Amino acid sequence: MTLNIGLIGAGRIGVVHAATITQRIPSARLVAVADVNEAAARACAERYNVPFFTADPQAVIARPDVHAVLICSSTDTHAPLIEAAAQAGKPIFCEKPIALDLAAIDRALNAVARAGVPLQIGFNRRFDPNFERLRRAVAEGEIGEPHLLHIVSRDPAPPPIEYIKVSGGLFLDMAIHDFDMARFLLGSEIEEVHAIGAVRVDPAIGAAGDIDTAVTLLRFANGAIGTIDNSRRAVYGYDQRAEVFGSKGMAQALNNFPNQVILSTADAVRRDLPLHFFMQRYIESYQREIEAFVQAVTQGTPPPVSGEDGRIAVVIGLAAQRSLREGRPVRVQEIGA
Repeated sequence: MTLNIGLIGAGRIGVVHAATITQRIPSARLVAVADVNEAAARACAERYNVPFFTADPQAVIARPDVHAVLICSSTDTHAPLIEAAAQAGKPIFCEKPIALDLAAIDRALNAVARAGVPLQIGFNRRFDPNFERLRRAVAEGEIGEPHLLHIVSRDPAPPPIEYIKVSGGLFLDMAIHDFDMARFLLGSEIEEVHAIGAVRVDPAIGAAGDIDTAVTLLRFANGAIGTIDNSRRAVYGYDQRAEVFGSKGMAQALNNFPNQVILSTADAVRRDLPLHFFMQRYIESYQREIEAFVQAVTQGTPPPVSGEDGRIAVVIGLAAQRSLREGRPVRVQEIGA
């Protein structure tokens, strides 16, 4: 069975998914594209030979030839579009976060539950082979009982200030991936969050009400302790690493590079910089997450990343924001987990 997909949002991540569906997933077909910027929808449709484009997302949801909906539009539209797609009986893939407040998330998840449609949230890093192997090392006891987790997540450059003003901030637009990854890697819930942050990259980010540098301490239900360090700018490229230390050993996932060459001379031992940003670093994971969504829909199995996974990551992000604001550890239950 070929799954016909309608794409809502033809921005940066939407185009990544359009390329993935049309070029790498033979069991899916992209049949419609919507973007409030109709020129972006047209450009995406023309580039990937999609037969229909529009500025109206509802027109995509309503089309009878659209079997499932991929939501890649701005964050403030995610929850309403999830509700609309659920009411239309369409399976849904939605980029993170579902929304920036829990009331909107809960309305969307309730609509999905009432309609009985599948919903998968776009935490693509779960599908990265490096992190999957790290998870398996923990799950299969190769490193024994987990004691410490450390995640490094640093972007090569900050996003535009206009994006930062509406994104929900570092904890909800960037570190949210790392909160989900922490739960995924350890297979345990986060119970307490203590975050500290600063503006070390660009004063304009502080003027917009956000931070650009943070360290977050996590306490897990299984007793493990975790740390996440985030920066909006790593001058050497996209820094994506994780390490779990346990009673029997340690497992590490290091950066991906464009090649494996190490050049040794009388002056230095060096290699090329890491892959520069998420479009290069995580291209395989984007393919695998869409393949998993298509398989779940066509085979009638639960999607591997649920709406509840999406909600919990936002709860942790809100806990981190409160911790930063109040200068204290925050129990996740205080937020509404």
